[in-house]
Amino acid sequence: MKKINSFIVASLAILSLMATACATDNAKKETAAGKPKTAKAETNLPNYRYVDLDSILSKYNLAKDYNEEMLRMQTNMESAAKRHENKIQNFASTMQNKMQNNGYLSEASYRQDEQTINNMQSEAQRNLATLQNNFQTAAAQAQMAVIDSITTFIKDYNKTRGYDAIFQKASTLYINPDLDITDEIVEGLNARYNKVKK
Repeated sequence: MKKINSFIVASLAILSLMATACATDNAKKETAAGKPKTAKAETNLPNYRYVDLDSILSKYNLAKDYNEEMLRMQTNMESAAKRHENKIQNFASTMQNKMQNNGYLSEASYRQDEQTINNMQSEAQRNLATLQNNFQTAAAQAQMAVIDSITTFIKDYNKTRGYDAIFQKASTLYINPDLDITDEIVEGLNARYNKVKK
């Protein structure tokens, strides 16, 4: 669970920087190109908006799908660790019973079992390390995919809005709720994602 939470926290931090930078950059380009700032003209609100990235990540279907995938991978890792642990414990119990019942007829047979349990432990470590590396790679790829998707959408979204900036709510102490465009962003992201998924 900690890995998934760190994945979400890292996504939020990067998205915060990228969303603001991309929106500001687009607005400057569009202003330089002579495009009207429709948001300012249509309302008395300032020419910037904000989004709640926690809400976006909790409602965006792509992020939800990746979170489910990460949960599955984490569950598989935990199951694999438990299987290895049980296998090693069972073998260790067998060794203990043999020792107590004089089941080892020679030191060589004891050393052989000792080597077997050492090999089992090494195999478990290698297997779990591979699963952990796969999980970290998948989490990094998922994070990048979500970031790229949201950033690209915000760039496209702002082409028709002309905002000077799109901020992250978490970066502000107070901001007028009328400036919140989170629902619009989520709706647009999911519409685009569901269309591609079909």
